[in-house]
Amino acid sequence: MDLVTPEGEDGALRAHVDRLLARLQPGLAERGGEPLRRVVSASDFAAEVFARQPQALEALLDDPSAPIAPPRLDPEAPDAWPGQLRAYRRAASARLIWRDLNGLDEVADTLAGSTRLAETCLQFGLAALEAGLVARHGVVRDGGGAPVGLVVFALGKLGGGELNFSSDVDLVYAYPEAGESDGPRPLAADDYFARLGRALAKLLDEQTADGFCHRVDLRLRPFGNAGRVALSFAAMEQYFQREGRDWERYAWQKARPVAGDIDAGERFLVALRPFVYRRYLDYGALSGLREMKAAISAEVARKDLADDIKRGPGGIREIEFLVQALQLIRGGREAALRGRSLLPMLDALRAARQIEPEAAGDLAEAYLFLRRVENRLQMLRDAQTHVLPSDPLDRLRIAGGLGHADWEALLAALEPRRERVAAEFDALLAHRDESRAAVSGDLAGYWRALPDGGDAGVLAAAGFGDQGEVDAALRDFVRSPSVRDLSDAARARLDRVMPVMLQASAPADRPLQAMRRLLALLHNILRRASYLALLDEQPAALARLIDLVTRSAFLAERVAAHPLLLDELLDARVDGPMPGRGQIDVACAAALQRDDIEGALFTLNETRQALSFRIALATLDGRMAAVDSAHQLALLADGVLAIVVALAEREMRAAHGVVVDAPFAAIGYGSLGGAELGVGSDLDLVFLYDAPADALSDGPRPLEAQRWFARFAQKIVLLLGTITGAGRLYEVDVRLRPDGGSGLLVSTLAAYGEYQRERAWTWEHQALVRARCATGDAGLCAAFERVRAAALARPRDWPALAADVAGMRARMRAELDRGGGGLFDLKQGEGGLVDLEFLLQALVLGHAAQHPGLLEPRSTRGLVAACRDAGLLEAATAEALAAAHAELVAQGLAQTLDRRARIVPRSEALDTARTAITGALRAAGLHPTP
Repeated sequence: MDLVTPEGEDGALRAHVDRLLARLQPGLAERGGEPLRRVVSASDFAAEVFARQPQALEALLDDPSAPIAPPRLDPEAPDAWPGQLRAYRRAASARLIWRDLNGLDEVADTLAGSTRLAETCLQFGLAALEAGLVARHGVVRDGGGAPVGLVVFALGKLGGGELNFSSDVDLVYAYPEAGESDGPRPLAADDYFARLGRALAKLLDEQTADGFCHRVDLRLRPFGNAGRVALSFAAMEQYFQREGRDWERYAWQKARPVAGDIDAGERFLVALRPFVYRRYLDYGALSGLREMKAAISAEVARKDLADDIKRGPGGIREIEFLVQALQLIRGGREAALRGRSLLPMLDALRAARQIEPEAAGDLAEAYLFLRRVENRLQMLRDAQTHVLPSDPLDRLRIAGGLGHADWEALLAALEPRRERVAAEFDALLAHRDESRAAVSGDLAGYWRALPDGGDAGVLAAAGFGDQGEVDAALRDFVRSPSVRDLSDAARARLDRVMPVMLQASAPADRPLQAMRRLLALLHNILRRASYLALLDEQPAALARLIDLVTRSAFLAERVAAHPLLLDELLDARVDGPMPGRGQIDVACAAALQRDDIEGALFTLNETRQALSFRIALATLDGRMAAVDSAHQLALLADGVLAIVVALAEREMRAAHGVVVDAPFAAIGYGSLGGAELGVGSDLDLVFLYDAPADALSDGPRPLEAQRWFARFAQKIVLLLGTITGAGRLYEVDVRLRPDGGSGLLVSTLAAYGEYQRERAWTWEHQALVRARCATGDAGLCAAFERVRAAALARPRDWPALAADVAGMRARMRAELDRGGGGLFDLKQGEGGLVDLEFLLQALVLGHAAQHPGLLEPRSTRGLVAACRDAGLLEAATAEALAAAHAELVAQGLAQTLDRRARIVPRSEALDTARTAITGALRAAGLHPTP
């Protein structure tokens, strides 16, 4: 606790305190005792308040926790308002000092108390002034006759709820709609609210015999002092769209309506959010911050503000700017980073892994320390100062009040904290030159000489075997309008990034292809300066991008088509564990917050793109096995499908209502059913419902159940395949439904069960082995499981089944196997993935009647284990088949990620896998013969 005892005072301080106490009413000094002496030793202002308003001191001595009641501003006595507000502010401020100096409040409590005090004065003052204006000019009404009120926005520390003790308040006035007042002397809205705003500023800010209430700064409004005092929301939005500057984004991060029409103010801030927080990772915000920092540093140097704990090196403003910059960079993507208050946002940045925990802890501690020092400087004489004092007595009073023996002890505590802050801030703003340090000067010179200069021999020296074609591609790129039209700042970024890309691409297996992929990506991101800034500012992202592009054509195309995925390269979660089904569902559910179907699909597509990209990156980096990636992709598809079903139901409900007590389920077949989805795979779906034939939907335009569910299923397929700006969710294949392409798109459970019992072919029961309920009503999913089990577990003649399965496999291979000439088709070749699927499906169909455990698993790994447990496969055979499956899936996914056909050269690993599968087929009597 910060305590100063009378025994710790030197003679000058003791004499000064005694003089201040002597001015109090008789008896109050003795009654106040040491707590009063402690306060007076640190604050001339508090001593003056207690001398002029003894009742304020008496109230504190009676109960220091009791709040000070705000004044009642009599409408009939406006001349008394300034004095009433100033007396209230002085008494409430003295209470804050008392509680702070006597250890009753923490720093955060003092800041919150200062904030509440300013808000109260603003709200009471505005209400009193507005009532007078209404009496003279009426109420402003919009074109429809609705009343329109003023909104008082607080920016800066008041907006953030962290106002320091003697700060000014940064205000901006606005109103929702243009209009005119309805009184006997009508005024246009802009004139009406300008008068009201100026009167409010004067009421609080004007220096009177009683001092001031709060200093008011209106210079942060659009166009500054040259702008109108109050603007309509429409005019404000137009200004920010056309004129808004980087420093205003920082200022409006903390904006908060504090008086007037609060609800309208909050709605405006929602509309303003795209100006403050860009939709994409916004590393361009660092450029604006560097400019602001340079201007502040120049001011500090010019005015010799090294001892300014707000603006000087390692001061409060550097902590604020650091946190706000990181918020601006990621806040467009992460709502948790859009808060107004510094300490909660510092904690949110730590949780998002944007600041190291140790650094976050140091910054938070330094911030609280600096804010306490700042408050004590201002409490001394109610002055808006941030400069450490030079007067020896003032130094002693500040140091003692903060619990330090002398000024040198306070500095010893202060300086390390400022140095830590400065180091973190400088690290944030440092140009990221590590990746550029090792770049050949010849490459940089070659690039800058394009398109008309430059020697292609530099490319050959760097390692490009196809230097002529690379050179031609680069010259065409530089001549393109997307490069020619770049701003000077963006071109400078490109000039820093491109030599790094050239040098890193040269060692690739196919450098020409890698360079073409990079140029395709750059063509797209040059339209968004924030992405170029990301690559310039973050060498880790640039390095990961180059590595990705050189190794994966598929991911390179994804990033080129959807630059939003660049964000994933810097997401700290990319290198962590993959999200589980619950996390996937939560991420996908964000789409349901959008009321419009286009926006919902866009949001859902972005989520799917980001998560599938993260899964593919983990596979490419070797952090996750291919079979596990396939499982993750299937979980993601389940999550997406559930949201699409919900969106489709929302659309159907609006148009036709719902069929009450009629459950629905989407059944996944194939790789979705087996939870082994590939990158870019489509979804094999069958739709089921259960309703009486005469059931109707309950909407204004009712439909009978069959038509309702047919349209519902059509809508699901349509939404899954709709192309948005963020891509398409999935292609859908519904040909596995009963009767194939000639059958109904959606079936009743009864019809589906009858089909499986009476008319389904063997290959359809094979497909049913991997089928599962991907999303839908739990009861209907359980009923589907019973239908499936009955179909799969009926007794079968093994020789007939084996002949049927083998014959079908032979026909498929003859039509679909694309191997030959030393190349192997991973899917359709002999000993490939389909052979393994047919083996397992036949074993399930032939033996499920005797071994019910075969009915549970859907995945290849699960089916292999179940066949082993049932004694249908030897343990060694099952182990070999599991390894063979993992090898084939890994090779197939590697081919897919590089946009190559799943046809690969023979290898020892491949031969081992094929031998295991063909051996198991032969042992089961299933080896197909052409």
